[in-house]
Amino acid sequence: MSKCVKFLAMVAFVGAVAGCSQQEEEVIVPEPVTTEPTYTGKYG
Repeated sequence: MSKCVKFLAMVAFVGAVAGCSQQEEEVIVPEPVTTEPTYTGKYG
């Protein structure tokens, strides 16, 4: 087999193993909600 075919087979194998492996769940921490500032006047 040529080097190109071996390389493509290796890349496909590594991709399949990586795709089938159990991945950790990514935990998304929500940012704290802040209140909008209140404007009381023209320059306030």
